[in-house]
Amino acid sequence: MFRVCQNQIQLNIRRIFARSQSISVANEPCKEFAKGSPERDLTQQALEKLSSTCEVVPCVIGGEEILTGDVRYQVSPYEHQQKVCKYHYADSELINKAINCALSVRQAWERKPLADRVQVLMKAADLVCTTYRYDLLAATMAGQGKSVIQAEIDVIAELADFYRFNCKYAMELSNYELISTATSTNQIDYRGLEGFVAAISPFNFSAIGGNLAATPALMGNVVLWKPSDTAMLSSWLIFKLLRESGIPDGVLNFLPADGPVFGDAVTSSPDLAAINFTGSVNTFRHLWKKVGNNLEKYKTFPRLVGECGGKNYHLVHPTADVQSVINGSVLSAYEFCGQKCSAMSRLYVPESLWPDIKKGMVDIQKQIKVGKAEDFSIFTSAVIDANSFNRIKSYLDHAKKSPSLKVIAGGNCDDSKGYFVEPTILETTDPQERIMQEEIFGPVVTVYVYPDNKFDETVDLVNNTSPFGLTGSLFAKDENVIQEVGDKLKQTCGNFYINDKSTGSIVGQQPFGGARTSGTNDKSGSPYYLLKWTSPQSIKRTHAPLATWKYPHME
Repeated sequence: MFRVCQNQIQLNIRRIFARSQSISVANEPCKEFAKGSPERDLTQQALEKLSSTCEVVPCVIGGEEILTGDVRYQVSPYEHQQKVCKYHYADSELINKAINCALSVRQAWERKPLADRVQVLMKAADLVCTTYRYDLLAATMAGQGKSVIQAEIDVIAELADFYRFNCKYAMELSNYELISTATSTNQIDYRGLEGFVAAISPFNFSAIGGNLAATPALMGNVVLWKPSDTAMLSSWLIFKLLRESGIPDGVLNFLPADGPVFGDAVTSSPDLAAINFTGSVNTFRHLWKKVGNNLEKYKTFPRLVGECGGKNYHLVHPTADVQSVINGSVLSAYEFCGQKCSAMSRLYVPESLWPDIKKGMVDIQKQIKVGKAEDFSIFTSAVIDANSFNRIKSYLDHAKKSPSLKVIAGGNCDDSKGYFVEPTILETTDPQERIMQEEIFGPVVTVYVYPDNKFDETVDLVNNTSPFGLTGSLFAKDENVIQEVGDKLKQTCGNFYINDKSTGSIVGQQPFGGARTSGTNDKSGSPYYLLKWTSPQSIKRTHAPLATWKYPHME
């Protein structure tokens, strides 16, 4: 009994210590990779090592690495013949095994003081920036077709920022104090969710996968992580560094799997506590329906957190700075082949500015070099896979046939060696053309040129054309226009930019997420995101005996 009491006292002391701490963090700076720089040489060495190997990626449950024999290969999007890694698929039986394993360690992990869990993720951030840095860069470049700077922004800077800032936010959350009185003490305990979290991550940002899997764990949850098939190697490296940083076996389980098989298994479990998802609208809707159909069997109402992409806009006012529009639009539309959820794909331009903007964008389009990611002189590389290539090609074919669309620049594609799509500029005479409404997820921009005196009507078009609501940009110098349009377009995007491109949110600076069919707008990169992964408990302790059951008015 004495030992139990002593352990409880020590645990309470550690919790009090955790509540009294704060963490000072800053955004991780990006390296420049100039010729002759150490970071460039080390990245090239990592790429050479990767090209001569094909790492085997197992399923991992409770620390056990399992080779199922159901084998797939991740190939480089810009070189079909290059196998980046060989990975093993989990079946439903293995996924259910992972659920049971995770649940078996849930209580012990949740009881671990927050300060201890914070130390794990802070160490993980350091490993991202040191030991694993160049292997992560190489895996993201070769596996997902990112240029070196896009890989650096993603898998190094943003991933480290997610881990460090989320640790800071978690500690600050624990410092929040309720009002206590002379007769009672009140406190709040940020419990983990009762059950397990299913994390389903996308191909386009390795950092998103690392965040989807690790942040719920930071808050005391156990997680099953299904990485994207086309981001397998970078996801595997992140999982390895999380293990090295001290994530206990079973708290985070790594499960490459067929999407429907994984979705059916986790939504069928009565212990599902949450789904943390980034991907397509259709997949998220399917998962939501599965959860809805199984509501009666769950022990708790599962939380559904989803980010589903966008049909993002740049709206240009006649007072806009032309060069900012040109540069911002090119960067937003074509970096990483337009495969960012926030990439601009519809551009609204006044007639008076269109000739200059058109010339500027076409001139840059001619200069953009598209090629293999290991070529440091490229601006962008190939799209991720055959499905993506064929979808984008279908839109380009449509544009070449449609009477309301005209190809201004680009429009060609070639999948003979890699899935290459030219950066493309289209012009439409129909602002409601389906290519202005549907997400393409490729390097394709469609421009609608409006009469200068129809700006107000164009604002309405921006609001009503697409079902998405992720990011948007307004280019204008007139302050009255900025205020009025910002208010009118309030619901069109979760991230609104003024005189800047619609991409490039930074953890701690622009929390990310959108509504409408873009998702549940949970604002990753902010303190609000952490609240999704806790089930707070209010605790009241009264210090005086309850002497009577009567109220004074009853006398």
